[in-house]
Amino acid sequence: MRRVLYYTLPLLFIISCATQSPKDHLQYIDGYWEIERVVLPDGTEKKYTFNQSIDFFEVKDSTGIRKKVQPKLDGSFIASNDSEMFILKTENDSLRMYYKTSLSTWKETIISAKENQIVIRNEAGNTYFYRPYKKIQL
Repeated sequence: MRRVLYYTLPLLFIISCATQSPKDHLQYIDGYWEIERVVLPDGTEKKYTFNQSIDFFEVKDSTGIRKKVQPKLDGSFIASNDSEMFILKTENDSLRMYYKTSLSTWKETIISAKENQIVIRNEAGNTYFYRPYKKIQL
C-alpha cells in the first residue's frame, strides 16, 4: 500500500498542476486565429490548409468581440462592419462564450487555450482547433 501511495501521490500532484484553469485561457484568446481543423461529433475530421477568412478575437474583462477578417498580401486585413459580441463566464470548470445577436443566441466552450492553439467546441458538438494566423509569405 505504501508503494502505491509513493508512486500515485506525485503523479496526482503533477496532473493537478498541469491542468489549466479556465481563467488562464483568457490571456491567449486575443489576436488573429485561423482554423486548422474541425472534428465533428462522429469523429470525422476536416483539415484546413488555407483559410480565406480569419477570426479576430478581442477580450476585455469578461466581454469580447469576434470578427471575421480577410488577410491581404501586404499583411493588412479587410474587415467587415459585422462583429459578434460575447460574454465570458466560467461554468462547471469551463470557460464559456455567450453570444447574442438580433437573430440568435448561442454559446461555445473554450476547451483549451495556449500560445499556439485554441480549441473551441460549439453547441452542435463540433470542435474547432485554431492556430495563430501567420502572414502569407510569397
